[in-house]
Amino acid sequence: MPSFSSSTRDIPQVKEIPRHIAIIMDGNGRWAKQRMLPRAAGHKRGVEIVREVVKACVARNVEYLTLFAFSSENWRRPAEEVSMLKQLFIMALEREAEKLHRNGIRLRVVGDIAPFGKKIVELVARAEKLTRANESMTLTIAANYGGRWDLMQAMHRLIEANPEQRGGFTEEQLAGFLSMAYAPEPDLFIRTGGEQRISNFLLWQLAYSEFYFTDTLWPDFNSAALDKAIESYQQRERRFGRTSEQLELAGQAPLVKTELA
Repeated sequence: MPSFSSSTRDIPQVKEIPRHIAIIMDGNGRWAKQRMLPRAAGHKRGVEIVREVVKACVARNVEYLTLFAFSSENWRRPAEEVSMLKQLFIMALEREAEKLHRNGIRLRVVGDIAPFGKKIVELVARAEKLTRANESMTLTIAANYGGRWDLMQAMHRLIEANPEQRGGFTEEQLAGFLSMAYAPEPDLFIRTGGEQRISNFLLWQLAYSEFYFTDTLWPDFNSAALDKAIESYQQRERRFGRTSEQLELAGQAPLVKTELA
């Protein structure tokens, strides 16, 4: 497993194109409601947008894309909607794994997926095995995931792995047991749909990510909308605790807007 630096202990390398983008895909239901369609239509359209955004990220040399598909709190939704989301997840795994593989994309799924049932667990294992050697981009789907759950499971695993250690654990030790220890921390966090919160998503990993909130509903978030988010990111001054003067002395000017493919 590769080792990635922590933004709270080290200064990560900053590039014009975010190395890692994390997205909360919000607004499927409202998109459908605006069109007097059932919520299922919004979620189905949302799956189509996932395909477009994945393709756009590969074209822009984004190395890691993480999508929040189902939070640990989404079980509170009506039972029929949860059932429908599970069926969409099954269909996506069945139909998209081969396509991802042909395009050199590695698929990872993080979260406690056992409650989804045996079929989804098996499909996830099959897709991850099929794509595990791919290198063009790593696509992570967070399903039945919560940031607090992630921290708790990491702590439990850390203690189990070090039964003789009674305390004094380090940040680096804990980070190695987080669900996404295989990926660098997100450079850019995007939330669609107008809400401005992180909703228990990647609580540890978003410590120094740049946030981008948009009113655009997820079913309307196309490659052009992605470019706007990246362009906003390119105007940020990523200081990681330092001053602007320190950046200038180090020759590290704010990111400069570039033409996106």
